[in-house]
Amino acid sequence: MAGRLRCPNCAAPLRLAGRVLRCAGGHAFDVARQGYVALAPPRRRLAPGDSPEMVAARETFLAGGHYRAIAEAITEATPAELIPSAGGAPLALDLGAGTGYYLAALLDDRSGWQGIALDASRPALRRAVRAHPQIAAVACDVWQELPVQDACADLLLNAFAPRNGPEIARVLAPSGALVVVTPTQSHLREIVDALGLLDVDADKQGRLHAALAPRLQSERRRELEFTMTLDHEQLRALIAMGPSAHHLQPRQVAERLARLPQRMRVGASLLIETFRRSGAAGASA
Repeated sequence: MAGRLRCPNCAAPLRLAGRVLRCAGGHAFDVARQGYVALAPPRRRLAPGDSPEMVAARETFLAGGHYRAIAEAITEATPAELIPSAGGAPLALDLGAGTGYYLAALLDDRSGWQGIALDASRPALRRAVRAHPQIAAVACDVWQELPVQDACADLLLNAFAPRNGPEIARVLAPSGALVVVTPTQSHLREIVDALGLLDVDADKQGRLHAALAPRLQSERRRELEFTMTLDHEQLRALIAMGPSAHHLQPRQVAERLARLPQRMRVGASLLIETFRRSGAAGASA
C-alpha cells in the first residue's frame, strides 16, 4: 500500500525500502516498530489525538459487540460494484480510523480489499495495524492535506470523525464512494441527559452536506437505531472513549454513574449516508 501514499513535504510518491518510506526528493519516514508510519508536514507537530486511556476504553467497549450493528451498516452501505481505481486491489481509506474496528469489519466482508487507517492518535494506530492483516496505519492530521495520492481511494470511511471536504474530494476515485456515520440528537439520549454529556449539534447533518458540496452528493441515507443494555463499567467505557472524556473527570463520571441503575437501556441513533461524486451519484441505483 506504500504506493498509494505521498510525501507530506513535496507530495511526491512514496516507496518502501526496508522499514523506511522514501520519495524521489530524498525525504524519508521510518515505519515504527509497532507498524505505523507518521507522515506530518514539515515543522508541524501532529495533535496527540485520542489518549491511551480513551483508546483502551474504545477497544474494551467495541470488543463487547455493542456497536456491531454500526459496522454491519457501514458494510451494507458500501456499493458492491466499486471498480478498483488503480487496477489492483480496491482500497478503503478510514479517516479518523481510531482502532480500525469499522475498517477491519469491512475488510472481513470484502475479500481482496486493502485498507489504510488515518488517525492522529498513535495509541489508536498501534491497535489498528493489529485489527486486520490488510490494514496499514498512518499518523496524520485529517484536517490538513492527507498524505495519500490523488484519486487513490475506492472507498472512504468516516465514522464519528472530522471531515475535510476538499481533501476527501481530492483522494476519492472518480467512481468511488464515501460512507459517513453521524449521530443524531437522540443518540445516547438517556445518558446524555442523566450524566450531562456533550450534546450533538442540531445542524450536524447540514454542516456535513455543506462541507462536501458541490463535489459530492448524497446517494442514499439510512437511519439506524438500536438499544443496548449496559452496566456501569460498560457505560464508563462508552463515556471515556468519546468527546465527553475531554470535559469530565473520572471522579465526576463515577459520582454521576452511582445515581443510575446498575443496568440501563441506552438507545443508539445514527445516520449512515453514502456519497458519490456528482456525476457518479445515482449511476448505479
